[in-house]
Amino acid sequence: MSNDVQPLLKVRNLAKHFPLIKGSMRRVVGQIRAVDGVSFDLYPGECLGVVGESGSGKTTLARCLLRAMRPTSGEALLRVNGREIDVAAAPEKILKELRPKMQMIFQDPISSLNPRMTVMNILAEPLKINGMKDRPRIEQRVRELLTEVGLDPESLKRYPHAFSGGQRQRIGIARALALRPTLIVADEPVSALDVSVQAQVLNLLQSLRSRMNLTYLFIAHDLGVVRHICDRVAVMYAGKIVELSDVKELFDRPRHPYTEALLSAIPLPDPKQRTQSTLQQDEPASASNLPAGCAFHPRCRYAEPRCQSEAPPLRQIDPGRLARCHLAEQLDLAGASWMFRNAGDD
Repeated sequence: MSNDVQPLLKVRNLAKHFPLIKGSMRRVVGQIRAVDGVSFDLYPGECLGVVGESGSGKTTLARCLLRAMRPTSGEALLRVNGREIDVAAAPEKILKELRPKMQMIFQDPISSLNPRMTVMNILAEPLKINGMKDRPRIEQRVRELLTEVGLDPESLKRYPHAFSGGQRQRIGIARALALRPTLIVADEPVSALDVSVQAQVLNLLQSLRSRMNLTYLFIAHDLGVVRHICDRVAVMYAGKIVELSDVKELFDRPRHPYTEALLSAIPLPDPKQRTQSTLQQDEPASASNLPAGCAFHPRCRYAEPRCQSEAPPLRQIDPGRLARCHLAEQLDLAGASWMFRNAGDD
């Protein structure tokens, strides 16, 4: 990304800790460090993927960025009309002005849509809340939204149960687009869909991004999906970013052992070959009881004595590439560049 381009979103040392309460006296005995000092920049028109195992802090990070929950500390600076506003600390009055600029696509289209509301009411709701009162104008905008996501505009009187899973997610995407946002946080938007439908929804997101100059923070488990849609990838483990890289460089040559482990879990295209995990143990670190030093060292086959006592910082390994590992420059880790070769990207 050019140095002349200002980030749309600047996240600095963002943290969200939950109190760990035990006993009949409801005493606080510790902290669950769900997000623990996350920093990154997100540029206009970019799609930044956030990956990691369940419990790594991805969804909590998304909710903090949208102020669905208040962060414990840190900043999330959103650029609006040439000025930066800290979403993490903004009062309710300012938040009301910011919310149309940042929207979310949820993971499960069934539970995220009200089954008692028609498509018309679902898509009209954000418009009405934000001041649009003229009913013909609202209906026109709803029809435009349905057309933009590839649905029949005449289906606005139907209820969510009358649609397939992929169509319901398209309704969720239309709702996110209703207020013409600049930032969309997509929380595993295709993980609940059939594989045959996933590609259609991903292609739709790509097309909308290009036509509307949208910026995505794309949360996912499936690294194949990330490879298809993202420009850069942030790998999270135990509430921290452990690697941040261009997507192709990350797949070609990961610089953190945890990234290598995630890539090793991708199913191989040859049914005669089996994937082999590179992890020393299966259980991830507990956010309420993190090990000393590097949080990943109990599962890392490359760990050295200092990894058990000295926590590595997130540092630049190459231009535009960050890793949180003492051995990042020394290790020759296995990637998954075959995914790009098979896709004809090389």
